[in-house]
Amino acid sequence: MTPGAEQASINAEPIPATAGIGLRGPYHSEIINRRPPIAWLEAHSENYFAEDGIARGALERIRPNYPLSLHGVGLSIGSTDPLDEEHLHRLRALVDCIEPALVSEHLSWGAVGGRHLNDLLPLPYTEEALEHMVRRIQEVQDTLKRPILIENISSYLEFVDSAIPEHEFLVAVSRQSGCGLLLDINNIYVNAVNHGFDPLIYLDAIPPERVAEMHLAGHTARRCGEREILIDTHNTPVSEPVWELFRHAVERFGPRPTLIEWYSDYPALERLLSEAETAQRILDEVHELAA
Repeated sequence: MTPGAEQASINAEPIPATAGIGLRGPYHSEIINRRPPIAWLEAHSENYFAEDGIARGALERIRPNYPLSLHGVGLSIGSTDPLDEEHLHRLRALVDCIEPALVSEHLSWGAVGGRHLNDLLPLPYTEEALEHMVRRIQEVQDTLKRPILIENISSYLEFVDSAIPEHEFLVAVSRQSGCGLLLDINNIYVNAVNHGFDPLIYLDAIPPERVAEMHLAGHTARRCGEREILIDTHNTPVSEPVWELFRHAVERFGPRPTLIEWYSDYPALERLLSEAETAQRILDEVHELAA
């Protein structure tokens, strides 16, 4: 946050450094009725903006039973359009109501000329974009009265004007704005394959103290002309290379709250819980070896 900004009093139970799952509509009833043993949940902020909506009512019933984080996909912090004040204030109202332990957004843009593109698009990694992103994050943090986390995104093209490696840009944004980092391990792997960099060098360049959360998800391979690219589809199990990269991340950063994401073609809740159990085993194994 900018100097002098007031930080909210957060009464929420902290997110434990364990594995959780994404809260999606198809799972609301089962989670309310069964109260399965999930360490924590993460909800997409925009799905719960309607104060009188069915989804908001479900979230308010679920909230007392689980630590919760909010993850936004529509604020378009990196856009050159003015921040959407209505969106931002609806987010503030949700944060005040739910009191999540963590609030996160993306290092991306998705709106131009007042039109929303319904996607998370990459920024050019330049000094100008860095300064712009820092100012915008500070504006969001000042409105919410709390620091946020910023997540790295997957991408399928790069700007010719980019002059800063992605990981250096991400760290600079975090340090200069005061935000924390949400590292999406699948996105790092997807980008490493698509753009030809070493994901271990990426991870090893991130200061552990900046990392507050990690995400895991599945991806899909697609043909693109003469080559194969990876698409961050979030509708398949976590791949073995991503599990291996996650293990390296835990060795580097220590245990962090780790989320299993699955956004379409929803499996049974037990499948998600099984993925979370795999993540938890890795967290536990690395912790035991480090002890």
